[in-house]
Amino acid sequence: MAESMKGLKRTHRCTEVTAADIGTQVTLMGWVQKRRNLGSLIFVDLRDRSGLMQLYFEEETIGTEGFEKAGSLRSEFVIAVKGTVERRSGAVNESLKTGELEIKVTELRILSESQTPPFPIDADITVKDDLRLKYRYLDLRRPNIQRNLMMRSKIAMLTRQFLAEEGFLEIETPMLTKSTPEGARDYLVPSRIHPGCFYALPQSPQLFKQLLMVSGYDRYFQLAKCFRDEDLRADRQPEFTQIDMELSFVDVDDVIDVNERLLAFLFKKCLGVDVSLPIQRMTWQEAMDRFGSDKPDLRFGMEIMDVSEMVKDCGFGVFSGAVADGGVVRAVCAEGLGDVSSKKMKNIEKTAKDYGAKGLAYIQLKSDGTMKCPFAKFLSEEELQKLIEAVGAKQGDLVVFAADKFKVVCDVLGALRLKFADELGLLDKFDYRFVWITEFPLLEWSEEQGRYTAMHHPFTMPMEEDLEFIDTDPGRVRAKAYDIVLNGTELGGGSVRIHQDDIQEKMFECLGFTKEQAHERFGFLLEAFKYGVPPHAGLAYGLDRLVMLMTGEDSIRDVIAFPKVKDASCLMTNAPDVVDDKQLEELHIAVTEEEKEQTAE
Repeated sequence: MAESMKGLKRTHRCTEVTAADIGTQVTLMGWVQKRRNLGSLIFVDLRDRSGLMQLYFEEETIGTEGFEKAGSLRSEFVIAVKGTVERRSGAVNESLKTGELEIKVTELRILSESQTPPFPIDADITVKDDLRLKYRYLDLRRPNIQRNLMMRSKIAMLTRQFLAEEGFLEIETPMLTKSTPEGARDYLVPSRIHPGCFYALPQSPQLFKQLLMVSGYDRYFQLAKCFRDEDLRADRQPEFTQIDMELSFVDVDDVIDVNERLLAFLFKKCLGVDVSLPIQRMTWQEAMDRFGSDKPDLRFGMEIMDVSEMVKDCGFGVFSGAVADGGVVRAVCAEGLGDVSSKKMKNIEKTAKDYGAKGLAYIQLKSDGTMKCPFAKFLSEEELQKLIEAVGAKQGDLVVFAADKFKVVCDVLGALRLKFADELGLLDKFDYRFVWITEFPLLEWSEEQGRYTAMHHPFTMPMEEDLEFIDTDPGRVRAKAYDIVLNGTELGGGSVRIHQDDIQEKMFECLGFTKEQAHERFGFLLEAFKYGVPPHAGLAYGLDRLVMLMTGEDSIRDVIAFPKVKDASCLMTNAPDVVDDKQLEELHIAVTEEEKEQTAE
């Protein structure tokens, strides 16, 4: 039966007890991790968020009733104990912070009993994600998840401290906003007071933070909750948190400078890691050419090589045809993968096709001196040898080629490069390689919409030297945009914003908006821009991704307290769920069930 803690006050968390406390009385409270009954002695490992402390119970010290109560303890019981700190009489546990200490218990209270949990509360066990997330409140007790969330809290507090000292003001922006269809899908919230009208949950505070610059606040930041109705991946959730900022009277270098120092501060304070400044910069074009990605992983080499010129007139039609059609032929050499099995080779080909390749040309230079090259019959022996030399391949290596339009080739070889690095064990989670990617294209052509769309958003400033091309060759115009990338993951991105009316109008024109359409979507911002706009720029980090990389996790689920699963549902609360008809009536909403087609077996 549960007891009251009346009269007891916790003096320490488990790992706050040190050798300096030996001989003193302490009061600890927490969960039973494990109980070992040795007859005359009962040992219990007590757990709280700080870690473990070993307790022991003797009948002559705690009395018969207390000793029997200690014998009834089970995993996850919540208890309070009072006792004396002693040096361990048995072997020291080097793996525990409190491994040389134990508590001789003089008083025990069972504050709450527990059923047997559906899985052990242990960092090292493997549990199916669905089970973990259904019982997330139990999963959150596991030491590794608790460490992650404590790290998240520390990063958030240090970020606030750093930015406040840099002159930033923390200002909250609205959660109920206007829908702006440019970008990902909005989550919509119906209005009861305005029938048929909807708010949108913010995808980012973009427009509001620009308005704060118009309002003269100079430097703003916010740990902002954002929402996007999009398909989920390991580093995506329908609701996520941004470290969001905006600065006035700045250009690219100013934003990069303050953010480099913020990253160096966080990594030093949280991990003891020195980030070398300044961080390397690379243009978007260089990143795509060398790594096939605008978020390149620089922990390893294996760069992409352009062989278009060498093969443009060769007898292999896949290569020569791609170049003739305005495409490219490029290659990646995976050192040491020349002996991959036929089964693995098929898997590599499948990956290439998943990223848009029609097929995959390759050369296997096996360690026994033999070679496998399905397209060798189309080349002379001399041509083949020159190709092998050009990519720097040697015995024991695998060379893969992609021949297609530039984007497809980048997607295919960028993905294969990462696959090979994983296969070769080149991805050390705690080798932190940062890079700034700059000079993104301002616009990208959407086949689906038949028009240019903004690669970042419609308020991104073009590079001044490219403005002359905005009418004649919009795809050539580069943006004053920048992303910060860590180990192949985009941590954050931002840009200098447009603050001149004529450039903003030209941007809307390029995006296919009439003046009326632009005013309908962004009228309040355009109206505000009539009243004196400072040059301004900003950046936003994905806090969840940053914590994921700093803790060495593979998924942001493990650094968010209550995450969603792939279909954006919560297994613990069963959200989303149906609501009462009365609520729908008040919101003037009717829900129509889709008729399912009945098909004969």
